[in-house]
Amino acid sequence: MSSTRLGNLLGTALRQQRQRRELSQRQLAGLAEVSQAAVARIERGERSPGIPALERLFAAMDVQLVVAVEPLDAHLDARIDELAARPIGERIDELGLDEVLDRLPDLPQVLTGGTAALLQGAPVPVDAVEIALRWEDSKRFTAWLEANYGQRWNARWEEFGGVWLEPEEPGEHRWSTRYGEIRATMCDELPETIEVRHGGRDYRVVPLVELELTEPRAADLLRRYRARRSAPES
Repeated sequence: MSSTRLGNLLGTALRQQRQRRELSQRQLAGLAEVSQAAVARIERGERSPGIPALERLFAAMDVQLVVAVEPLDAHLDARIDELAARPIGERIDELGLDEVLDRLPDLPQVLTGGTAALLQGAPVPVDAVEIALRWEDSKRFTAWLEANYGQRWNARWEEFGGVWLEPEEPGEHRWSTRYGEIRATMCDELPETIEVRHGGRDYRVVPLVELELTEPRAADLLRRYRARRSAPES
């Protein structure tokens, strides 16, 4: 594991714990007696923090770091195996998918990315509802975001907020909302879909074979899962 990857992992863990407790960077910095700038740099992975500072930051949130070693990418294998063993309905509920879809009834959209893969039984990690939207509906989508406390992902600062909300503006099509995180693929026309059914509900999704051609991350994880399934047991 390179120091850059470790720094990113530590920064992500710190940000997730802070957001889970609904603390601002300034509030956490005050509790841990460090500067807000230091918290921001750590969360962005730009600074390799000292152990005492890290311990103070996590202790301020009543948690502690646990250090372990593992083979490279072993966490992916463990995560894929864990997801493969869980019911799809449970993962749908955890993602909050139905709640998001119920709030987007007037916006033509289809499910894509990891969300579509999940609904077709693929054991890929999904941490946001992924949809495809038409460019012609971007203003309506922006209005929906404004009404539901949307904040757009700021790649420079690696946090939500501080950039234009509208999909037409440059940047990642990724937002936090009152219903969770949403990622959008903006297109001229919606892609071809199939219907899958879970828990008495129909979902329009991009077919898995198409996802494997257009979604490199999902394709890599699927290949990894299939390789593990076909490998002889030791």
